[in-house]
Amino acid sequence: MIAAILPGPWKPAVVAKQLATIDHLTQGRIAINVVSGWFRGEFDAIGEPWPEHDVRYQRSEEFIRALKGVWTQDQFNFDGKFYQFKDYTLSPKPVQKPHIEIFQGGSSRAARDMAARVSDWYFTNGNSPQELKKQIDDIREKAQANGHQVKIGVNAFIIARDTEQEAQAVLQEIIDKAHVAAVNSFADATREAGAATDEGEGNWAKSTFEDLVQYNDGFKTNLIGTPQQIAERILELKQVGVDLVLSGFLHAIEEVKYFGAKVLPLVRELEQQQQLKSA
Repeated sequence: MIAAILPGPWKPAVVAKQLATIDHLTQGRIAINVVSGWFRGEFDAIGEPWPEHDVRYQRSEEFIRALKGVWTQDQFNFDGKFYQFKDYTLSPKPVQKPHIEIFQGGSSRAARDMAARVSDWYFTNGNSPQELKKQIDDIREKAQANGHQVKIGVNAFIIARDTEQEAQAVLQEIIDKAHVAAVNSFADATREAGAATDEGEGNWAKSTFEDLVQYNDGFKTNLIGTPQQIAERILELKQVGVDLVLSGFLHAIEEVKYFGAKVLPLVRELEQQQQLKSA
């Protein structure tokens, strides 16, 4: 389970305590996704200030450094711009060692640089292997320079069917039945968020209406088709450095079962074939 936490409304001491408790209750099955906050409407709705883009990432980095300190040290001290601790000890510490895994998202320069310094995982929107590779190479080069390791997760909406025609028909049905006003409202919010970055664009700068129906560009990863097609594309993602596919399904129970029975065995088979070729 991954808990999405927004710095600002949440304080690191409270989050550290709650997640440490959940970690014990679940025997190490909790993680955190630190969400820096791209959606101004959410901040306005709860009466929280919406700092400038790069300031939000500065705050998130301090938030992560504070979590790590609380989870791994006794008499923890931290004197940041946003958070301060003095001789603080949390007991018991989390089950997971050295600490609960920390995810983050974003595609801006500030987001990627933060991932290269402090995060365990970098989540990115769906995209082609070629475009994903550009982000991954950039992050890992900077992480290496920082003496840090970061894993990569990508969003994908999976539509696996016996034929490609069936899969494409399901995709089209999802798009046709989308709530047009809701998608357009989301698009407006993403443009506002993108304009706040130094680059003047954000995660969704090149996303079409059809892409935004699945709001983290899950269709763009193109895990849509037959089990064989999807298995081959998963291997392509792995080859460019993706470590995890954050998967969405239309009918989760039935389709996860189908994915496990039809797609995953092909993925393992293709992995074995690659290993034999490399041997």
